[in-house]
Amino acid sequence: MKVVALAGGVGGAKLADGLARLLPPADLTIVVNTADDFTWHGLHISPDLDTVMYTLAGLANPETGWGVVGDAFLALDMLGRYGQETWFHVGDRDLATHVLRSHLLRQGMTLTAVTATLARALGIGATLLPMSNERVETVVETDTGDLSFQEYFVRYAWQPVVRRLRWDGLDVARPAPGVLPALQAAAVVVICPSNPFVSIGPMLALPGVRASLRAARRVLAVSPIVGGRALKGPAAKMMAELGQPVSAVSVAQGYADFLNAFILDRVDSAEVPQVEALGVRPFVTDTIMQDQAGRIRLAQQVLKLAESL
Repeated sequence: MKVVALAGGVGGAKLADGLARLLPPADLTIVVNTADDFTWHGLHISPDLDTVMYTLAGLANPETGWGVVGDAFLALDMLGRYGQETWFHVGDRDLATHVLRSHLLRQGMTLTAVTATLARALGIGATLLPMSNERVETVVETDTGDLSFQEYFVRYAWQPVVRRLRWDGLDVARPAPGVLPALQAAAVVVICPSNPFVSIGPMLALPGVRASLRAARRVLAVSPIVGGRALKGPAAKMMAELGQPVSAVSVAQGYADFLNAFILDRVDSAEVPQVEALGVRPFVTDTIMQDQAGRIRLAQQVLKLAESL
């Protein structure tokens, strides 16, 4: 069964890892948000790609969900001694990824080809695709001015009030080669529990992606909102500041035009009738992935639900 997962951030990486542990590598394609990519000290950083890649490779720091487990920060400390900005915390082994990615991009390789090279070297069997080879940048318009997503998320710890989101470069960007064919060939598409605004939103805005999801055989989504809050990151805060109710059903409403089934946590079971009213099949389970067993359990339930549709 060919499965495509759309992912970004720690929650998306966890479910992608669960799926990777259940499916043959040739049957899983993971499309990852790149709208939070940015340039740091001349290096091309792809935070969501790296989080997914490190998680699949068993290298992710379990305490943060991002970065490399056991990493040191000697290079960052030295940059600080030189008086340079160090608000983006890049470890030494993580730095090697960014150096190599930037080098290969300067040699003329696409981000798709570079991602495949890095993933293969780390022993990842599933296909890992950036959403686009063109540069798309999430800009967060806040009460303190416009910020790149990483400035908003890391430098200012997502404290400024969000007024609006925009994606610079989206007018000329196209899905990376392989993205639309994978969606069209998939038996199941899984929208991982990622931030619907800044992780999934940019992918849905690429030409042809939303239409491909509407035409897909089975599309399921897992809610990133549990009990009126996000387990990690600013999704709930963004939802409130953008004028939406902070709830799982709000996420389902944003996906309703292409969604067949929506997975909610048990604490949100009261929202089942609202999901059903959207013409979407609800499924209630424990969606919190506290460990590897939790990732596999949720992935098993996702696949079982897909087969029942």
